[in-house]
Amino acid sequence: MKKPILIALIIFIALLAKGSMFVVEEGEQALVTEFGKPKGDVRMAGLHFKVPLIQEVHRFQRRILKWDGDPNQIPTKDKRYIWIDTTARWRIADPLLFFKTVATERGALSRLDDILDSVVRDAVSGHLLVELVRGKDYKAPAGVKEVIDFEGAAIPVDKLTGREEILGSLLKKAQASTPEYGIELLDVQIKRINYVEQVQQRVYERMISERKKVAAEYRSEGEGEKAEILGQMLKELKEIESGAYRTAVETRGKADATAAGIYASAYGRDTEFYSFLRTLESYQKAIKENTRLVLSTDNEFYHYLQKGR
Repeated sequence: MKKPILIALIIFIALLAKGSMFVVEEGEQALVTEFGKPKGDVRMAGLHFKVPLIQEVHRFQRRILKWDGDPNQIPTKDKRYIWIDTTARWRIADPLLFFKTVATERGALSRLDDILDSVVRDAVSGHLLVELVRGKDYKAPAGVKEVIDFEGAAIPVDKLTGREEILGSLLKKAQASTPEYGIELLDVQIKRINYVEQVQQRVYERMISERKKVAAEYRSEGEGEKAEILGQMLKELKEIESGAYRTAVETRGKADATAAGIYASAYGRDTEFYSFLRTLESYQKAIKENTRLVLSTDNEFYHYLQKGR
């Protein structure tokens, strides 16, 4: 055999050998097709073999993939339009079925657009705005047993559905439609809710009204506690004043009694001298600089003056 022919044969055999092997990386899975028809899937990472020139390898991600929807303007149950932006996580569960139905990730995303946009629209239009923006664990302020929706209807707080329940129901409904495409839908979340201008203004007004109501309740409670504290303070003040007045009266009474005793004792020692001093004191109090008294000479008031003549 001529040398060029041998070299060409070796190269051909090497190309055939190379074409008969393929490597599946970690995080990948592959599907082998023969003339466009699926022959089997490969989910284990490593080196694998196929028939060269006849069979072809299609690779798919085994990792969790992301879907982001376009923001949509959707009316809620109470006819309020909001912009809602959702996202989801999914993965390829059945490569063979995935290849037969959507073929590529782009096709899968397009199919998810249809499924998720539909269920999100149904979920939003089937619930009140207040249920979409408040979580299940929302606790109303003390004394608030109902909320008013944007049409003025009163709804008991315990009857409201939380956003988590809405998302859970939305996910189950969407999951029912994805297995036929070899897709496993793992999670759906609302990234953002924006109000249109009209609704946004109403929301701000409602928030202000609720805060004012809560503030009024706190003020009312504070006024009640203030009145109670002032009442208790006035009561204690009156008790203190009453006790002080009683003590003062008792002390004054004891002092007066002591003084009376002293006076009585002094008067008892020398009654004439005591009477004389008291008379002089009465002269001092009764007769001032411009005072004139017209009295008879035998008046008892000048008893000691008459006696001294």
